[in-house]
Amino acid sequence: MLAALVMFAACTTTPREMENNYVVLISEDVGTDQDWMMVANRLSAKHSAPVIQFTASPCELVDTLRTLRPRYVAIVDLPQNIGRDYVINFHLASRTLDDDIYADFFWGMVTGYDAEAALEMVKNSTEPLVVKDAVATIMELNSAKWFDNYAWVDDHTKGLWGTKRGRDAEIVTDTVAAEEVLRKFTDLYAEFDPDLIVTAAHATQKNLEMPYSLGNLKPRGGRLYAEDRFTGKEWDFVESGKRRVYTAVGNCLIGDMNNTANSMAAAWLSGSKSATMIGYVVTTWHGRNGWGALKYWVTNPSRYTLAEATYINQQDLLHQHNAWTPGLLTTKYEFLDKFYDELTNAAERMGEALDREVNLDNAQDWDMVGFWHDRDVLAYYGDPAWNVMLQSVEGEEDYTITSEIRDAQCVVTITTGANFSLEQMRGNKFKQEHVLDLPLSYIFPKRLINPRLADGQQWDVALDENFILVYNAELEPSETYEIIIDLE
Repeated sequence: MLAALVMFAACTTTPREMENNYVVLISEDVGTDQDWMMVANRLSAKHSAPVIQFTASPCELVDTLRTLRPRYVAIVDLPQNIGRDYVINFHLASRTLDDDIYADFFWGMVTGYDAEAALEMVKNSTEPLVVKDAVATIMELNSAKWFDNYAWVDDHTKGLWGTKRGRDAEIVTDTVAAEEVLRKFTDLYAEFDPDLIVTAAHATQKNLEMPYSLGNLKPRGGRLYAEDRFTGKEWDFVESGKRRVYTAVGNCLIGDMNNTANSMAAAWLSGSKSATMIGYVVTTWHGRNGWGALKYWVTNPSRYTLAEATYINQQDLLHQHNAWTPGLLTTKYEFLDKFYDELTNAAERMGEALDREVNLDNAQDWDMVGFWHDRDVLAYYGDPAWNVMLQSVEGEEDYTITSEIRDAQCVVTITTGANFSLEQMRGNKFKQEHVLDLPLSYIFPKRLINPRLADGQQWDVALDENFILVYNAELEPSETYEIIIDLE
């Protein structure tokens, strides 16, 4: 089972101090293909990581991972092997290395239209990236405070679009006719050549619609092209070859590789050079996982990498899900073809677990079912140790969190500045209809051993070897707070 290849000596800097605990998992198809093995070997060399082979599913290696205890896991596989259940099942497996409810490592999938594209994905995620320019199909980022240059087509007002050209420039808006929205988006993409793309409109594994269904982007031969719904005309997406990040935070199905190289996910990763992508592998409606990942990232812009924001959001989701419905935490949600049937089925199954009626007209019951639906369906493509962050926003990160090991304890110190804002720390109401106030959050530089709050500590926390979430952090400006954690 432990078909580990040689450990390589080379190692690059990652956003946190590495513990030499990165593992590369490969499928049997990769192991027997020289070109795909170049991808695995390049990733292994980058992180001094063993390469371990599975036959049909990475879930086969849970016992091996339990022994190795990696903090980062990358799966290198062909797109033909990756689909909805592949992602869901490994999310479930990632929480089984120990007895707590949380994911035990950061993980991502390295793949692409072909081995050449996957290798480029690894190369493009070697050096850190600070996101400075972005293009979007949503309005939630329209303050553009994170970006030097920003452009978007709006999903709340048909035909509205806008730009910001320069870090301190004003936002300028304009409108186009409905039939010109697709062309406007592709023109803005070509002009702004973004580091980051953010989308949330109707989509499938085969297309991404503009807001209000005003045209489509589609995959072809590992690249994206535009198809005008009004005229039927097509044109290729203009690509500069620049590495990018793609966050499909609110799109249905676009993160599903669908067991084919001819998918939207493969085209974003390959033709559009997205070294990292997050996206749903199912039809989405509640949005807690995708929008939550974005909320943690944009409200902690120079604190978390995208992988870390995605991870910490899911652990927050798991903590709340467990408080509501602990009996369902390891139970798979059933995805049905008809939305009404799916919701009815989920409500009935949850009602049986809780021994009460679950009423989807009740806001909390709606969230409970929504958290269950969203729990395991957000795919992360890319190297999970890649340091890709947003720029800091002046005045919005007026606090620091550090930790220190003292004998058999870890002391977490929170220091707030004179301009500290509790509202900002909690997410400043960003996408509040999908994600409520955030707790104070912190990812430990190194994994802790059997952490638990010391006697007398009054903090309400979710605590794991990798992170802490504090739900009663009523912090004040210009103060210092300590959280004392006992260790093994």
